[in-house]
Amino acid sequence: MLLQLNNVEVIYSDVILVLKGINMEVQEGGIVALLGANGAGKTTTLKAISGLLHSEDGKVSSGSVHFQGKAIHREEPQKIVQMGIIQVMEGRKVLQHMTVEQNLIVGGNRHKSKQELKSAVESVYAYFPVLRNLRNRISGYLSGGEQQMMLIGRALMARPKLILLDEPSLGLAPLIVSEIFHMVKRMKDEGNATFLLVEQNAKMALSIADYGYVLENGRIVLSATGEELGQNEDVKEFYLGMNLSGDVKSFKNVKHYKRRKRWLG
Repeated sequence: MLLQLNNVEVIYSDVILVLKGINMEVQEGGIVALLGANGAGKTTTLKAISGLLHSEDGKVSSGSVHFQGKAIHREEPQKIVQMGIIQVMEGRKVLQHMTVEQNLIVGGNRHKSKQELKSAVESVYAYFPVLRNLRNRISGYLSGGEQQMMLIGRALMARPKLILLDEPSLGLAPLIVSEIFHMVKRMKDEGNATFLLVEQNAKMALSIADYGYVLENGRIVLSATGEELGQNEDVKEFYLGMNLSGDVKSFKNVKHYKRRKRWLG
């Protein structure tokens, strides 16, 4: 098993309990989707893995996070990166005064020779040809979709064993989202990375995920294969915006609708 979260609890400022006994697994060579509404604890879960909780007065207060059999929940973020876990954060944190290629090179500091670095850059351009044409463009002037492609490419430069993707579709046009998700699946299929994907676009996430978890109020309430979650009536209704007949849900009647979840019953 590549990654395991065992009964993980996360607390902020020693008083705010955010995650409440999370159990998750990520198999090597797969895509795992973590679904849930805003505030469910999805990003906190990623930060518990990447070590970024330390910078936000948060900590894993109970349970453990294991990567390739080794406990990492008390390690510093730099050490976790060196182990092969890269987080692509929500909000597209680009080095905006540097070019596209300079951004990519920053992610490739693990390569020992110029030839290895050049080969890694070419590999990114093979996945995202648009970046090749923009290689000398200042990254701050890229569109949101171009920036997201560059950030995924920069993560790939580090030769990661696991990429944590946080809301890659946020604020992007559907066509661009489809292209990015297609490339994520291609990377996985070609054996270049394993992905843990946090995403509110449940339909797109489940279309490429091998397995998925639904997170609500800091707890895992449902888990199954991506295909099974896509067919689950509760997931359809609450995350795919569809009613039980398969039609698109009408939100004009939401005030008359009493929210119900069978998995919480």
